[in-house]
Amino acid sequence: MFRQGDVLVVPIAREELPEGLMDAPRDRRNRMVLALGEATGHAHVLTGERASMLCPPDEPGRLYLLIEGYGRLAHEEHGPIALAPGAYKVVRQREYFPGAIRPVAD
Repeated sequence: MFRQGDVLVVPIAREELPEGLMDAPRDRRNRMVLALGEATGHAHVLTGERASMLCPPDEPGRLYLLIEGYGRLAHEEHGPIALAPGAYKVVRQREYFPGAIRPVAD
């Protein structure tokens, strides 16, 4: 399990990947962004060889990673994290805000 700021990357068995996943949308710079800081513009970005960011067709915010070569998670304010081949679930940290539970914004 890996934590980079408000993003948690949890290894899962490849068989636990949901059926029908598709490539998750990329940002305007064609990056695989797991989370984007609303205030700073900093991003948790996946790079690597044969690394994919996937999501269910109807839930673009529910992310999974499939690393078949090597993967690297980078962020402007945190150290890089190397990801070994395998499947991962992405979990965003949440916070209570009066009347709602929302993803943490940096």
